[in-house]
Amino acid sequence: MAEPIESQCRVGVVLPAAYPELAGGGGPWLERLGRVLEDDFFGAVEVSQVTDDRVRREARAALDGAGVDVVFAAQPAILGRKLDLNAADLAARRNAVEACKGQIDQAYELGARIMMVMSGPDPGEEQRAEARERLVDSLKQLCQFAGERAEDYLLAISLENFDRSIDKRRLIGPTKEAAQVVEAVRTEYSTCGLTLDLSHQPQIGETIADMIVDGADNLIHAHFGNCVISDPQHPSYGDQHPPFGVPGSEIGIEELRLYLESLIYCGFFARSVPTSMPVLSMEIRPRPGESSALVIANGKRALKYAWARLSHDRWAEGRI
Repeated sequence: MAEPIESQCRVGVVLPAAYPELAGGGGPWLERLGRVLEDDFFGAVEVSQVTDDRVRREARAALDGAGVDVVFAAQPAILGRKLDLNAADLAARRNAVEACKGQIDQAYELGARIMMVMSGPDPGEEQRAEARERLVDSLKQLCQFAGERAEDYLLAISLENFDRSIDKRRLIGPTKEAAQVVEAVRTEYSTCGLTLDLSHQPQIGETIADMIVDGADNLIHAHFGNCVISDPQHPSYGDQHPPFGVPGSEIGIEELRLYLESLIYCGFFARSVPTSMPVLSMEIRPRPGESSALVIANGKRALKYAWARLSHDRWAEGRI
């Protein structure tokens, strides 16, 4: 019998994607979090900014009580406040770094072991080299601050790459460049790593295999999801993370199977990471009229189907 996926990783859900009403830091945080924590399929939860101190304290108690790994997403704050960690303007970059330091404090309060960040907007080819240098400096500042705030553990900072030309239009960008940025930070801070997202692969214009190979040495965290890029008029066009099976979308069960296989063969599920086990989280957002429960169930089914297909293939080839 093939190993269950729970033996290889902690399956997570990106809470502010599944429940978009939480992305701004308000909303029914505790109720929505409770729904996910009651589902023992999930061994990890990815949270984001929570503006109310009391709610943060109660959320931490719930997360601790559930025994899940916690990852913190600073991207909602970065996008919502238009923060730019590679800004040419010194004041703007200083403001972005200080705001992300506040996110680090919240990540510690919620018990997160990894905090994800993203680069700022792409300034264009002629200015990218200098922008990457500024991003490296900003990430070093965040890693240093995370160390200063550490008590019983050290929070890792993970860079997630996005598209340059479709939706988010970020500086980083190609996975190879993301890895180079992380490696430059790691010359001083070993707690910097990389987050890869399957739904970003078509938007970046890379193959699944190339994305994983280019990012493997620095990979500490992974997402899976879907996207639509073939039709700019499609309501889910861009980095919208629609459910699996949406007509015209790029990621199906076979692509998810290939992603899982690539993660296995790059050693992701066997490596030491800041969380108790490697975390693989679904990032799926409900479309208008869809319930969050429906899209979460959609993601669970897709992962189960892909894992079962992978396990069957491995069994048939005598590799289990």
